[in-house]
Amino acid sequence: MRTTFYHKLTSTSLKGEQLSDACCEQLLSASEVELLPLLDAAYQVRKTYFQNEVQLHVLNNAQNGYCPEDCYYCAQANSATTDIETYPLKPEAEILAEAEHAYESGAYRYCIVMSGRGPTPKRVAHLAHLIQAVKARYPIEVCLSVGLIDEDAARTLKAAGLDRLNHNLNTSESHYPKICSTHTYQDRMETLKSAQAVGLACCSGVIVGMGEENTDLIRVAKALRRLAVASIPVNFFLPISGTQLVEAHSLTPDYCLRVLCLYRFLNPQAEIRVAAGREYHLRNMEVMALYPANSLFMEGYLNATGSATSRTLQMIQDAGFTVKTNVEAVEQLKQEKAKNGNVPLKELKVLRPRMEPTP
Repeated sequence: MRTTFYHKLTSTSLKGEQLSDACCEQLLSASEVELLPLLDAAYQVRKTYFQNEVQLHVLNNAQNGYCPEDCYYCAQANSATTDIETYPLKPEAEILAEAEHAYESGAYRYCIVMSGRGPTPKRVAHLAHLIQAVKARYPIEVCLSVGLIDEDAARTLKAAGLDRLNHNLNTSESHYPKICSTHTYQDRMETLKSAQAVGLACCSGVIVGMGEENTDLIRVAKALRRLAVASIPVNFFLPISGTQLVEAHSLTPDYCLRVLCLYRFLNPQAEIRVAAGREYHLRNMEVMALYPANSLFMEGYLNATGSATSRTLQMIQDAGFTVKTNVEAVEQLKQEKAKNGNVPLKELKVLRPRMEPTP
């Protein structure tokens, strides 16, 4: 593909113009569209709005299980047989302690996630109190994911100081019945519209690899563009035993990176987060995700583990990016480097594995 093709992708995105569906399909599937020039084109858009900064997020799985919904991809669904540790909403002291840890780990945003269909008015009031308590103690942004909410709940949470409400679309409207039966795509859309109606910023994204077609991913990206959401987490489906949806759908590192590029071109000013599954599916090409994406999670996801914080920070620094966060993150990285400064030497049992043991 000629260089003018990639330059046009960048200029079209920066002008605020939308790529055609045919062009989007081409980016995801055409072999003549080379990955490295595509990443560079997406990076030019990313750099325009976010420079070389990376935002770090820490998830707090504040309530695990006890969910009446049957989302086929989720280990917490009522239909899942996954052996998870269930617990009700954590007490305030525990949530505040984890907020402190997130701040001291260098997180820019602390994401509180609750299972369930949606909170009662009493629960909304309690969550508002928790948000106020976190914001009063730590200079960290707070994002909340609590299921379906209406305008009254959104207004209460915004008044408490909530920075963002997360509610992922996950997949396209036409594909949605294939991943959940207890609520609809429109239910999720109404939650986002309720938040936006009261001026609350939204975080909403997608899960890639649930049997969808390229057209589904394109539709979600364009729906999020129309909503002008502030943050878009791009998740790559993690096949967890016990869920109704077990096998990931042909996710190669190349394809995952193309999806991230597509979401950057279609949502140039949004925070694009390489979210769940980045370690599992991107493997040795994980660092390349930083060229289209400008944020990521550290310390794992809701029920799946992730990379250690020190490794994530090192990866960001080694690639020439900087962390948009508090000073403690930089200090932690220095301490980790000092601790790991000496190169470990091989022990005798590694050097001579077949040597007979001394009697």
